[in-house]
Amino acid sequence: MKKIFEILEKDARVTPGQIATMTGMSQAEVKSIIEKAEKDRTIVKYSTMINWEKLGEEQVLALIEVRVQPQMDVGFNAIAERIYRFPEVRSAYLVSGGYDLAVLVSGRTMHEVAAFVTERLATLHGVQGTVTHFLLRRYKEDGEILTGGEEHRRLPVTM
Repeated sequence: MKKIFEILEKDARVTPGQIATMTGMSQAEVKSIIEKAEKDRTIVKYSTMINWEKLGEEQVLALIEVRVQPQMDVGFNAIAERIYRFPEVRSAYLVSGGYDLAVLVSGRTMHEVAAFVTERLATLHGVQGTVTHFLLRRYKEDGEILTGGEEHRRLPVTM
């Protein structure tokens, strides 16, 4: 079963029939496993990674370290939820070290990201401090190399 998820994680476009061929399982069994995983949120979503720079689209990414005051009975969860619900937030993590949360934010301009940090994030009750790191260039993301001319690799098919 783990093999099905590994295949889908690398390429969500692979059909249940192709997965069945790769794993030796029946197509019906693969479809059933995928449907169950979608229902119980083992598979959270299917997405496409776009290299916006190739399309000439400006996108500013910033990694923001956030120090927060944990709350009674809920710890960091309540403030983390308030933060990750902002549409500008692409990812949010509880981390160890000098700060409590690492938040990946995107915007169209540096000014837009800065405005989010100063006007919305830093003013939240419980936020004690932030440090913003603007990401200057993405080389690799989610295991995919974004620079250079590397061609798409197809998954091996075994029969």
